[in-house]
Amino acid sequence: MSRYTAETDWDQAGCMLQRDCDIYASAPLRRLLDDQTRVMATDLQRCFGTHGLLLSATVNDAPPALPLLGNWTRLWVSNHRYRGDLRATADEPLPFIDDAFELVLLRHALEVVAAPTAVLAEAVRVLAPGGVLVVTGVHPLSGWAPWFWWRTRGRQRALQVPLRLSHGLQQAGLEIERAQRVGQTWPVGTATPGPTGANVWGGGYVLIARKRRRMVTPLRIKPVPVRVPANSRLSPGTRRSSTL
Repeated sequence: MSRYTAETDWDQAGCMLQRDCDIYASAPLRRLLDDQTRVMATDLQRCFGTHGLLLSATVNDAPPALPLLGNWTRLWVSNHRYRGDLRATADEPLPFIDDAFELVLLRHALEVVAAPTAVLAEAVRVLAPGGVLVVTGVHPLSGWAPWFWWRTRGRQRALQVPLRLSHGLQQAGLEIERAQRVGQTWPVGTATPGPTGANVWGGGYVLIARKRRRMVTPLRIKPVPVRVPANSRLSPGTRRSSTL
């Protein structure tokens, strides 16, 4: 049984009975992942292209089914390494060329890497102009934060502030299309806040940004008059109207 499918239950006393210590396999986080998927579903259905990149904190995380997007590269972070369709160290640049993907999905990935700012910059680098970047995570200013820190004590975890992420992405040349809190107010319980999972006090967030297309400036050669000294001869290809 994989860590992602480990059986997890929450009893009435608030104690977690779990076979695995991975917080992303817990029932609260799995419900939050489902809420985030429902919120971003409409936006992602409009994405199209040939390649998408999924960088996740969970093992065997499946990308969303998008009929207009051809192929996915799936990676997850484990012990400071990328695993999945390829293997690499997480402290190095992503092993992809610039503008390689029309969609990049960072699903709680910034919470488990050692240098989240560098990973986010790499995600922008490999995103094609006009492509979409999606970042999800646990909101640090929510009722989930104390539970998250308690469950991950002794491990390196970094919760990201969506507002700060938005400012960084705008400075990098992206336009923010959606910044929304989702999920339940508290990690305890089974009721969802609404049909789509959106909740202004939710414990998670979905951030969707689009990379601006490069501006193409047409080059137009401006004719410049040529001064010819008196009593001199013009070259065979020179027009007399261009001389003064």
